[in-house]
Amino acid sequence: MYLCKVYIIDEIEGNYMARDIQLKERWDYLVEKLSGKFSDGDPLELDAIIYLIGVQELGQYHKKYKKDDKLDLMHIAICRLLEPYGFYEFSFFDEDGWPHYNVMEELPALKAGEQTVLMKEAIVTYFVEKEFIQ
Repeated sequence: MYLCKVYIIDEIEGNYMARDIQLKERWDYLVEKLSGKFSDGDPLELDAIIYLIGVQELGQYHKKYKKDDKLDLMHIAICRLLEPYGFYEFSFFDEDGWPHYNVMEELPALKAGEQTVLMKEAIVTYFVEKEFIQ
């Protein structure tokens, strides 16, 4: 009985490990590719990538943004990234073209590392869907 449980746990943990390895490989490739387009050589950090997604979702690429706008762009990105997980749902575009989302489910309390993994996973999924990476 216990051997069966250990085997199942090992198989599940093996799947998690394989998924984590694939996520890391995709993340590293994505950071390299985005950094080549939008950075002066330094790798882009998570916040910068979230900001870029916000600009992409807003679609106003050549506008200069104020500090408050940049925070709003990051909020747009987070809503869009977590929409497939059921946390947010797109509601409407306002008269300035900014998307608005409804909270569908409160985010669970996550440790910092867990938040980072969730966001990296959501970002990788976003760019796979956009066919920017495979």
